[in-house]
Amino acid sequence: MSAVALAKAEARIAKVGLLILLAAALLLRADSVATGPQQASAFASTVASLSERGGYFDTDNLISNERSYLQVIPDLRKRGVRGGAYIGVGPDQNFSYISEVRPAVAYIIDVRRDNMLLHLLFKALFEVSASRTDYLAHLLGRPLPPAVDGWKQAPIDRLVGYFEKAPTSPDVVTAQGKRLAEALRRSGMPLTSEDLSTINAFHLRFIEEGLGLRFNSTGRPPQAYYPTYRDLLLETDAAGAQTNFLASEDAYQFVRSLQVRDRIIPVVGDISGPSALQAIGREMASRNEQLSAFYVSNVEFYLYGQGAYTRFVANLRSVPRAKTAVLIRSVFGRFLFAARPGDASTSQLHDVGELIGGFEGGKYQSYGDLVAR
Repeated sequence: MSAVALAKAEARIAKVGLLILLAAALLLRADSVATGPQQASAFASTVASLSERGGYFDTDNLISNERSYLQVIPDLRKRGVRGGAYIGVGPDQNFSYISEVRPAVAYIIDVRRDNMLLHLLFKALFEVSASRTDYLAHLLGRPLPPAVDGWKQAPIDRLVGYFEKAPTSPDVVTAQGKRLAEALRRSGMPLTSEDLSTINAFHLRFIEEGLGLRFNSTGRPPQAYYPTYRDLLLETDAAGAQTNFLASEDAYQFVRSLQVRDRIIPVVGDISGPSALQAIGREMASRNEQLSAFYVSNVEFYLYGQGAYTRFVANLRSVPRAKTAVLIRSVFGRFLFAARPGDASTSQLHDVGELIGGFEGGKYQSYGDLVAR
């Protein structure tokens, strides 16, 4: 074996050994949550009351595959979409929309129960992370940079540069994991050992792959055109500004303020399903809040294909909404129009009132009609 090949083999062995140690550290965290005292919480009761039976979708959705997700930010500002209640699907791209819209409450609804578990991990990360630098350190299992207070106003490029090079270790992960375990316990969510294993597996993916993590579909390797987590953090909106929620301390602190007050509520449900979205609408009404923005990704494509779009529109109609309420969608594939060079998706805003009226009036008889309007 050549010296180069030997060095590569030793590196692979070292990486496998480190991952085994990191996995063991995460399992210790799971044990500490599972054996600790469980106390019911109002947050857990709300999640349970709004949720319906989960379903299946063949993606891990740990991060977005929509490089275009920030393109609508300037238009949200122009339209004055602000406050009220936010609804969204999927992982943490929601936090960037939330940091822009500044709602009083947010609901993350997804047919996959795993998405709810992922958001419980995010919730714990926010609770233990006083700053966005802390958040990235806990998420990626990396140590904090020296003189961390000096990083508070650092540009996101500088944070990315540090965490790309920062090493991890079982000691770092174990210490951080203890804090996360306590935060998970304080949520009051009744988590099974299988739930905890799933949460730990999600966290290990972030630790293992770091800023190179990509969206993944079951049975298929990540596509080369999918953005990495690094890409998503550094992405710009249509005005050329970096508007990811981790790009500024102010944006991060707003999202964190909602998380620590249990105002970001993960719900298991199908937006065209029998109860979850309608239950969210009733809960919003009880808070005297109206919908401001609803991020649906490209779920509408699947609903049209399943003949379920009529049910979604009926559910959407039941949700109290502001006059400026918009739906945020992503478009892929043969329906893709006016995308930036290199993007595999584009993002659109659609006035919710016009969407409902247009569909019920026969204007949108196909998904193509909807996205090419």
